[in-house]
Amino acid sequence: MLPRVQLHVLILLVFSVVAVVALQRMRMPSSLGYLLVGALVGPHAFGLVPDVEHNRVLAEFGIVFLLFTIGLNFSLPQILAMRNLVFGLGTAQVGFTTIVVGVGAWLLGHAPETGFVIGAVVAQSSTTIISKQLIEQGEDQSRHGRLGVAMSVFQEITAVPFVVVIPVLGMASGSVAAPLGLALLKAGAAFVLVFLAGRWMLRPLFHEVAGRRSAELFTLTVLLVSLVAAAITQSLGLSMALGAFLAGMMLGETEFRHQIESTIRPIRDVLLGLFFVTIGMLLDVSALPEIWHLALAGAVAMLVAKAVLVFFIVHSAGVNRATAVRTGAVLAVGGEFGFALLAIALDSQVLASDVAQVVLMAVLFRMLIAPFLIRYNAAFASRLVRRPVLATNGVAHAGDAPPGQRGHVVICGYGRIGQNLARFLEVERIPFIALDMDPARVRDAHAAGMPVFYGDASERDILEAVGADHARLIVISHDDLGAARKVLQQVRASRWPVKVMVRTRDEAPLAELLELGATEVVAETVEASLMIAAHVLLMADVPTPRVLRRIRAAQANRYQHLHELYRSDEPALGEADQDPGQDRLHAVEVVAGSAALGQLLGALALGDCRLQALVRAGERMLHPSPGLKLEAGDTLVLFGTPDSLGKAEASLLARVASTEPESAPMREDTQ
Repeated sequence: MLPRVQLHVLILLVFSVVAVVALQRMRMPSSLGYLLVGALVGPHAFGLVPDVEHNRVLAEFGIVFLLFTIGLNFSLPQILAMRNLVFGLGTAQVGFTTIVVGVGAWLLGHAPETGFVIGAVVAQSSTTIISKQLIEQGEDQSRHGRLGVAMSVFQEITAVPFVVVIPVLGMASGSVAAPLGLALLKAGAAFVLVFLAGRWMLRPLFHEVAGRRSAELFTLTVLLVSLVAAAITQSLGLSMALGAFLAGMMLGETEFRHQIESTIRPIRDVLLGLFFVTIGMLLDVSALPEIWHLALAGAVAMLVAKAVLVFFIVHSAGVNRATAVRTGAVLAVGGEFGFALLAIALDSQVLASDVAQVVLMAVLFRMLIAPFLIRYNAAFASRLVRRPVLATNGVAHAGDAPPGQRGHVVICGYGRIGQNLARFLEVERIPFIALDMDPARVRDAHAAGMPVFYGDASERDILEAVGADHARLIVISHDDLGAARKVLQQVRASRWPVKVMVRTRDEAPLAELLELGATEVVAETVEASLMIAAHVLLMADVPTPRVLRRIRAAQANRYQHLHELYRSDEPALGEADQDPGQDRLHAVEVVAGSAALGQLLGALALGDCRLQALVRAGERMLHPSPGLKLEAGDTLVLFGTPDSLGKAEASLLARVASTEPESAPMREDTQ
């Protein structure tokens, strides 16, 4: 018999896997699956898993890591640089929605703090749902798509003050002015403390940790920093999520942010799933027959209020009516952060249990209905503005995206070759982002203002973070063949329409890398030999155009002639790993009495080998005529595998009874 806790974990895992798979097949957000799991297995339905305290504690860490990753994406300089948008449309949308919905709830008889919480919940939208569905519809680069995604992302920043305010509403017995002022002072103190720690401690700490090249140590450090920051704000009487957000914002300024986000994402997703399960456990399914009409009406009211308010805010900013309507439809979707605010409000006892049931179900209905608004936003706009509206606004140009995030070059490895590539790209004003695993190199380059970040390019999350899915080219400039294979597998598995160039030490893995999906493979030793050959030819007074033609021909043929090398029986220094079965060149001299003597080149039985040249009397003929008759002393240059070369040589040099050459007629030389 399994212990009770283990049984509960297994039940949650089984139901979660089934629910998430089912929701993803229907192209619905996974968070809805977790909510449904919580509602079904919780104490108000089947009662398979009790709503115990340790589940809530773990679920709270899901909110902590959610805010931590949000902070990573918005560093302080970035927020200041985008203050017009942050404090413009984003703040207006959150502020007006909270006020209008809150006043409406107050007029319906709810307490002011309850109305405030409901308004704050309605103000949130799901960036995940919005961005994913817009991409599927091909509208992610349309004007309403960019506006919707930008405003939903900035909601997450402007909503952070709610994390400070809502707990105060639950603690205040009279006027909230003094407790709120004290909370804001504490939040300011926490910001200063985390800011100073980020400036003086976090960057040196992560440089030291990254220098150890230990993924385990890096993960532990990320967990430590996020939880310490959360503990600091909690000790000040504030939310743990606020401290995590501040820590993430400070680390967002460093060159480690992409690797940190990739490291924390699996942990965050698992704990966030548990958070949604615990929220689902709060849903009283037995009360659904009594309150479903209130919840459905509330969901419709939330959708309409949010869409109308967004329309007026966007339209007043100078955007045309059709785009404003479509933006409102996009932003009407409910958001995961709204559930986080509900959880904080419930813990702070700001919401009564009966009101919480209606709001929870209303938000759930809203998340179920709203995706259809996004899918048919063009049809809604056509009806409201009374003119046809195209389903998409066309494909945007690369310049419409933020700099360095579309149409750029991703350089994997910022060593000698990567840095030289970056210089050429910089001169040509081609945007690029480089990734490297050497913290000292990344630190120096980042300090010099270069877009170089610490991260493992073989991880899909890292590639997505630097916009590899929208890049014009990925260059694998390091010589780690195993890592190059992983990058190619990630790119091709994701079906990103991006070219990939791979640098290798030599030409041995060329065929394998091309098969894995590389667009071009550049062998360092071969290119070096081409460069040396070019200089030699130029110094030998060969005309420059002819030299260029020779080099280009060799490159166009994928270095075919340069692959054809003479191999020694004992590998030289640095060639210990050469493939003994690899194709090679081999010279066979025709001697008196051999079977090949007097035969025509075109009639030779060479098997799988290929004739590359013929040497006669010291003269090398690269393209000898098939009608040329072999003479004693001729040397045949053959190309093939060691086995095929051995068979061909045995056939050519086989002894015959007569040493007189057969009198075959000479054919005309076709050269």
